[in-house]
Amino acid sequence: MGRRLGELTRDNTKCMVPVNGVPIIDRLLQQLTAQQLQRVIIVVGYKGQELKDYIGHRYDDRLKIEYIENPVYDKTNNIYSLALAKRQLQEDDTLLVESDLVFSDRLIPMIVENPYPNLALVAKYESWMDGTMVRIDNEQNIVNFISKDAFDYSDADSYYKTVNIYKLSRDFSQNKYVPFLDAYTKAVGNNEYYENVLRIISLLNSHEMKALPIGTEKWYEIDDKQDLDIAEALFAGEQDLLRKYYGRYGGFWRFPQMLDFCYLVNPYFPTRRMKDELRANFDTLLTEYPSGMKVNTLLASKCFGVSEQYIVPGNGAAELIKLLMNFPPSPSNGSGQLVGFIRPTFEEYPNRYDKNKQVAFVPQNADYRYTADDLMSFFDGKGVSQIVLVNPDNPSGNFIAKADVLRLASWCLQRDIRLVVDESFVDFSEDYATNSLLSDGLLEAYPTMVVMKSISKSYGVPGLRLGILASADTALIARMKKEVSIWNLNSFAEFFMQIYNKHERDYQRACARFVDERAHFEQQLRSVPFLRVMPSQANYFLCEVLPPYTASAIVIHMLKHHNILTRDCSLKPGLDPERQYMRIAVRNHEDNTRLIEALKTFVP
Repeated sequence: MGRRLGELTRDNTKCMVPVNGVPIIDRLLQQLTAQQLQRVIIVVGYKGQELKDYIGHRYDDRLKIEYIENPVYDKTNNIYSLALAKRQLQEDDTLLVESDLVFSDRLIPMIVENPYPNLALVAKYESWMDGTMVRIDNEQNIVNFISKDAFDYSDADSYYKTVNIYKLSRDFSQNKYVPFLDAYTKAVGNNEYYENVLRIISLLNSHEMKALPIGTEKWYEIDDKQDLDIAEALFAGEQDLLRKYYGRYGGFWRFPQMLDFCYLVNPYFPTRRMKDELRANFDTLLTEYPSGMKVNTLLASKCFGVSEQYIVPGNGAAELIKLLMNFPPSPSNGSGQLVGFIRPTFEEYPNRYDKNKQVAFVPQNADYRYTADDLMSFFDGKGVSQIVLVNPDNPSGNFIAKADVLRLASWCLQRDIRLVVDESFVDFSEDYATNSLLSDGLLEAYPTMVVMKSISKSYGVPGLRLGILASADTALIARMKKEVSIWNLNSFAEFFMQIYNKHERDYQRACARFVDERAHFEQQLRSVPFLRVMPSQANYFLCEVLPPYTASAIVIHMLKHHNILTRDCSLKPGLDPERQYMRIAVRNHEDNTRLIEALKTFVP
């Protein structure tokens, strides 16, 4: 009945809901037309006549479609719907397919062509999956079906989810499945699941039902609107594919086994030890209120070595960026509140400011390199009251050494210009241990300097939503603290700051390990013939895609054929519109190697 799909199933059955414009039932029937089938039997109930009218005679030349009516669909479950078709089950070898599935065209041939007569397609358990799970042995026998009630998260690594596509031989249906189905419904009733019968058969150790893992093949079961949204991204056409992925801004853990080379985090932190400490306190952190700004400011001060009056923690750097860009300094020269940006850059800053009051510096070289002297020369006399410097910059990876940033800060101080330095990626630079500007001495020496840091990126905890802003401009800090909500941090972010100092040495080791891996990854990227790799001190590389290749073609190929998401930057403001660009994150060694191998398979 699809109640969880709300208005989408008010006037039609769930399998009539469109995914990217194609109803689920049409997608399935089209996939079945490629098989040599005697007939297709559709068990209908809710809005059954509407479904039959919709299908009509459109498939008569390709499929023989029959219907079985379940008149008590609202009082029974799928075990009864299947029992209504038990005669047909015993007449032929059968494919049993749930009607709310969207899946790769390769899955039906995969199960049909496999020599085992009784087979269930299964997928390695992922956190988004719900419903029947199975355990399989080394010979791919299904040794147990795990019901929802019996699901144990401590055993989740050993579970496979049934894809709800089965192959049943006529002999198995006649001699095992249907007799057990009859006995089970008589003993337990009709408001049950047909998988329970398979579970009982598996407990007999007959090993008649095998499992076929589908690997990286895509599929999704649509129960609610979020499932529908994810399925539309997974099975989008090339013209919509990147829009549907990029527009999500994360949440990619819902996409099975996808490697995200788009969003930027530390691949080596937090350590397992720190995660274990967070897990050990999960119940308390989930069920208790977090502290307010006063306590969280104290924790941020302790964690990052800046006095409380100089620092404000935020719900990610994004919250602080929005506030900061709403409070531009009043220019001493009486001109409008112009803000200087460097392009290309992290668009969250310019997106949060009036486009008519922006002054943009664009480096005039192929690698988008620039220095502090370039910035001072360009912005001199432009009347800006604030300059935003992301250092290392995103996506170029350009890095200005600490001493030169401080020269720029001094230049801005003399002209009463606020200098915003976003050092979210500075801990990935080669001298990471000494490159940060977060210290009372530096903030006090340059009171017009503001330092922003996203903890998500360099500390590898984007799910916590944590960022900090620091400045000796105490009036600005006080104003920002006043503007944020009373509980702007959750308990997990607060606890992270509470325990971080115990794990600080692990963080330093993670940064050193990262620098080594980035150097190795850069060499690997330079071996890809259609990429021109620009140097970077961050956890990503900006790469020019050389003609005749295009960034979008490569990104789509990587996503469709290798389940790897990368970023097409070609339309980013400040980049040469006549050229093609990709930004590729740096992950761990195993993932980086997999990316390189996938890139080398690209043929336009």
